[in-house]
Amino acid sequence: MATVIDGKAVAQTIRSEIADEVRLLSQKYGKVPGLAVVIVGNRKDSQSYVGMKRKACAELGIKSFDIDLPEDASEAEIIKNVHELNANPDVHGILVQLPLPKHVNEEKVLTEISISKDVDGFHPLNIGKLAMKGRDPLFLPCTPKACLELLSRSGVSIKGKKAVVVGRSNIVGLPASLLLLKADATVTIVHSHTSQPENIIREADIVIAAAGQAKMIKGSWIKPGAAVIDVGTNSVDDPTRKSGYRLVGDVDFEEASKVAGWITPVPGGVGPMTVTMLLKNTLEGAKRTIEQNN
Repeated sequence: MATVIDGKAVAQTIRSEIADEVRLLSQKYGKVPGLAVVIVGNRKDSQSYVGMKRKACAELGIKSFDIDLPEDASEAEIIKNVHELNANPDVHGILVQLPLPKHVNEEKVLTEISISKDVDGFHPLNIGKLAMKGRDPLFLPCTPKACLELLSRSGVSIKGKKAVVVGRSNIVGLPASLLLLKADATVTIVHSHTSQPENIIREADIVIAAAGQAKMIKGSWIKPGAAVIDVGTNSVDDPTRKSGYRLVGDVDFEEASKVAGWITPVPGGVGPMTVTMLLKNTLEGAKRTIEQNN
């Protein structure tokens, strides 16, 4: 049976490390990291995610700045708020909660975030530096960073290994493949136009699944002893649950856990780590700015 990687426990360890560093900053410079979240409209999932971030900030001593804008806020109004946060020295990280309403150009808004406060790591300059050898982005995207942190803290070495990333989104698949490449893995990306993906996945020592397809990856697709990081969060009907549904990953956990060496569960694997990496990015941004200015 695979070792189940407990994302909640790893996240808790990292959060206590962050809290210690926040205390040190406060003692030494009288300043704490500040994270601003811009949310437009009232999507339930966005609101609950933002609530989680707020709570986590409070627990770790990070200052929270919340900008709640109505669903019909204009693009110019959103950008004006971003500019104000760029200029605020107490804010070290800015996050614009996606998706934005249909009438807003997401790319335009995200590009307005100062690169030194881009804690989501989505600014084209940060992604560009991630793609280049010998360059380091100021911030790494949170979910891919969480995947690699889970591997390293579980004692899985990446150098020289065959890694397969399933999915090529700008948020997870693409940056995850670039991060693995930086860590000296041999990387293949499997996507919707890949023929016979199971044959490619079967060769992988490390699988990062981020396709958004419930239980797409079967146990028979996994190489014995492989490390499997499942980023998928898909809801499937479950009449036995009070909510009427349950969450499953992109990997068939029951099957794969009998073959893999390591595997993350859904929920409780990558999810708790993603918010933690956002807080870690905020701390890193704050340390850079505060230490430069003192």
